[in-house]
Amino acid sequence: MVKKLKIGIVGGTGYTGVELLRLLALHPHAELVAITSRGEAGLPVADMFPSLRGYVDLAFTDPATADLSACDVVFFATPHGVAMNQAQALLKANVKIIDLAADFRLQDTALFEKWYKMPHSCADILKEAVYGIPELYRDKIKNAKVIGNPGCYPTTVLLGLAPLLEQGLIDFSAPIVADCKSGVSGAGRKAEVATLFAEASDNMKAYGVAGHRHHPEIHAQIAQLAGKKVDFIFVPHLVPMIRGMLSTIYVKLSASANGLDLQGLFEKRYAKEKFVDVLPAGNMPETRSVRGSNKLRMALHKQADTGYLTIVVVQDNLVKGAAGQAVQNMNIMFGFDESCGLDIVPLLP
Repeated sequence: MVKKLKIGIVGGTGYTGVELLRLLALHPHAELVAITSRGEAGLPVADMFPSLRGYVDLAFTDPATADLSACDVVFFATPHGVAMNQAQALLKANVKIIDLAADFRLQDTALFEKWYKMPHSCADILKEAVYGIPELYRDKIKNAKVIGNPGCYPTTVLLGLAPLLEQGLIDFSAPIVADCKSGVSGAGRKAEVATLFAEASDNMKAYGVAGHRHHPEIHAQIAQLAGKKVDFIFVPHLVPMIRGMLSTIYVKLSASANGLDLQGLFEKRYAKEKFVDVLPAGNMPETRSVRGSNKLRMALHKQADTGYLTIVVVQDNLVKGAAGQAVQNMNIMFGFDESCGLDIVPLLP
């Protein structure tokens, strides 16, 4: 009989929470034992999310009474600041942590406190946390006790840039520019004027132009991969769709990139990656080609006579951009096949 992991989810009422439930409900190695919500304690999960009827028979429990120490791994699908306040007790109970918020993404506590306007309560644990993009840090994830699951925008930008950064093929005399678009589910499951149907439908707008919380996260990882300080411009946009993300990245190529087969470089870099698809030359990825799946697709396009390369990357912001990547990290941490529970064909139309 296959041993199953006892899994807890803190904050199961948001979009990433229900996405975790969808993926873990059919995971062959997962047993959901606790799903917490302070406001919905006692409510059957399937009453809030009818799509889970017949798949998840638990009710939400109050986080104050949930015995998370009995779990093998706990996912935090909560606002920033929640996971770090519970991390110490869970680690003492030998429970592994995967945080889908920002508590363990930034190693610089001063930078975290600047952007998230709260003190970091466990800098010692932060030092041991691993940034959870499997395609970049798989070996570290294998032995991690705490995972800082990446933001959705950072996943697209970093995987789009990684082959160039790793080979030193970017001319940093010009800034890297990331122009990114996300569906409204990226804003979370809450009542807010900006995401009302009449506000977000038939409309498109930039936001966070003066500074978005994912900027320092992306910037720190780019600098780490490049081994130097890098100028980086990031502008996110809200587009009128529920889920999906498209990032268009512009980089100036270094002289060492002249004559190189960049298409071949990207294809070779991701040839063994189940969830990264480099499209054939001349193709363009669409958000609908990844909807509901853990797949990330990208394409390269040289800008003639400019020395610039454009990289277009798409993903489902709730799956590879959040819950799917979290499950992918769990699979690696516990030695399962990385695609376990994630081998999902995208939905079309």
